[in-house]
This record gives sequence, C-alpha cells and structure tokens, in this order.
Amino acid sequence: GQTGYLWYLKAEGDTRTRFEDYSEMSMIEAETIANTSLTGAGVEGSEGMFAAITSRGNVATNVFDTPSDTIADFDLILKELDKQGAIEENMIFLDRSSNLNLDDALGAVNANYSGGTSFGVFQNSQEMALNLGFTGFRRGSYDFYKTDWKYLNDQSTRGLISDIKGVLVPAGTSSVYDQSLGKNIRRPFLHTRYRSSQSGDRNMKSWTTGSVGGATTSDLDAMEVHYLSEKCLVTQAANNFVLFK
Repeated sequence: GQTGYLWYLKAEGDTRTRFEDYSEMSMIEAETIANTSLTGAGVEGSEGMFAAITSRGNVATNVFDTPSDTIADFDLILKELDKQGAIEENMIFLDRSSNLNLDDALGAVNANYSGGTSFGVFQNSQEMALNLGFTGFRRGSYDFYKTDWKYLNDQSTRGLISDIKGVLVPAGTSSVYDQSLGKNIRRPFLHTRYRSSQSGDRNMKSWTTGSVGGATTSDLDAMEVHYLSEKCLVTQAANNFVLFK
C-alpha cells in the first residue's frame, strides 16, 4: 500500500546461487597457473578434481563407446585398480551415453532370456514399470555404484564439451597426516577444505556495503553485496581415481 520510490537489491538470490555454482564448479575444473608472471603476483590457481586425476591418477580413453566393448574395457580398469590401492567400493559418475552403454553391457552378461526384455535381476512384474537400468554391480572383487552426472549432460556446462565421459571415485575414507593438527586423521577420498577461525569461516562469506537498505558503511547511495570463498578440493590418494575420456 506504499507509494513512491523504493530501494531493493535486484536478483540478489540469483546472484548468490550463481556464485555458489561457480565456486562448486571450480572444485571440479580448477587448474594451477603455469604463467610465472601471474604466480609472482600471488595468483597460483587451484587443483580441481579433473586436473588432480590427470596429473596423479588414472586416465582411461575410448571406454564405454559401445556395449560390446564395455566389459572388456572395464576389466582393463580393474587390472589397473589391482596395482593401486584396490579399494573395494567405488562410485562411478557418467554422462548419459556412457551410462546407457554400461547398462546394455551389464544386461548382455545375463542375457539368458527368450523373447523378453528384462535383464533378469529386478524381479520385474506386470504391475511395475520395466527397469532396464543398473544402479550397482560387482565385478571381480570390486563393488561399483553408478549414476548419471547431470554436470556432464548439461549443455550449459560440460555437456557442451564431450572430452570427459565420467569419473570413478573410491568410496570410504583413508588416513592422512595433517600438518596443522600434527596427527593422522581420517578423511573421505574427495573432500573440500577451507580457512576458518573462531570468529568465522571462509567457506562462504557475504557482507553488505553502502548507505541504503540498512547498510551504513559508506557514503555510496546504493547497496552492494559481496561474496567471498576461500577453499580447495582435496583429491586424496588420486591413484585410486579414474578419469574416463
């Protein structure tokens, strides 16, 4: 019921969401800076998950291209995992095409049916929808749980670039020595770290400046919202990870 001009911050919620998306994406895509002029200025970049696996982990190329080759490709990956930590449980995040090829390959392993379309492991009945997708399977001494990764399918992100098909991430935790604490601690193979203190943390920090909307920090006749995040992704024991390209 009020009239006149009102101050408001346009799309602040959308801006915050975009910042959080970019911050999360940097954990995946970040690269260390090789340009010495930038590193001398204090800009060093960060090692995202893709960069960490590429430099310290395993990279499998031309896998999951067709259902007929998928099992043979996967067995080669298992042999490589045997040489590393041999982590029993692993998560697989795939793009849509690779995920479907893996489903078809797993279904063909148990293809002892006649005139049907069931993979034979879901106890499908006429009252339920036919399920032709696998969420988990066991091969050799390893358990794998797989899912579509929306990030690889989204045409506004990695879906526009088809060079990466997915990633295998070991499940569970491993022990690592923490120099700050001076002792061994257990952490997930993939986790984020950020600076923090008793007064606050820098995982996600925001503040408002200006002279309107309740902010009285300057003579600026406007309101500005600032966002700051200082964190990195830790890819622990990268030799147990596999990047599919």
